[in-house]
Amino acid sequence: MEDVLEVYKLPYDPLRPVVCLDETNRQLIGETIMPLPAKPGKPRKFDFQYERNGVANIFMMFEPLAARRYTAVTDTRTKLDFAACLQDLADKYYQHVEKILLVMDNLNTHSLSSLYEAFPPTEARRLAERFEIHHTPKHASWLNMAEIEIGVLSRQCLNQRIPCKDSMASKVAAWTNRRNEKTLRVDWQFTTDDARVKLKHLYPKF
Repeated sequence: MEDVLEVYKLPYDPLRPVVCLDETNRQLIGETIMPLPAKPGKPRKFDFQYERNGVANIFMMFEPLAARRYTAVTDTRTKLDFAACLQDLADKYYQHVEKILLVMDNLNTHSLSSLYEAFPPTEARRLAERFEIHHTPKHASWLNMAEIEIGVLSRQCLNQRIPCKDSMASKVAAWTNRRNEKTLRVDWQFTTDDARVKLKHLYPKF
């Protein structure tokens, strides 16, 4: 825990950006009967019946100090999908940096070993060397600021029926662009000193 909190205290360094990564999934739901459009004084109306169209996964990659986030909508949440996100971070979004300080939880796919299942050893090693990993403790994923961004995404974008992956990808991309254009930030206040007081029951007693 303190390791992650100390990473959050680091000053902004464009050559060593701190990036938080998390993911979520949502059911794809289609309409069996077209909704009735909204009218003055009356909201849009939906039928209680709907069609299940599977599930889509959403990766959130958030750089707090630059107020930038990147998202990816995938069919699954496998090690291969995770490895593809790391490749995008290393070669697409942060190709000119020295090292990416990556904060993420301990999900079984969230390991640099996933790179070796997706790429040849030489390429996997090249990508692995681009990252410095900082895991949040088990049962403390709330320390990951990407989880806060996912919460905002859920309230502002995913709180509706979305019928297919393409539609979800379009809506998530539009939401991501709006957030980035407004340079919206997370006002993180929790520090190591706070943790030692408020969570002292988690520390060993001497």
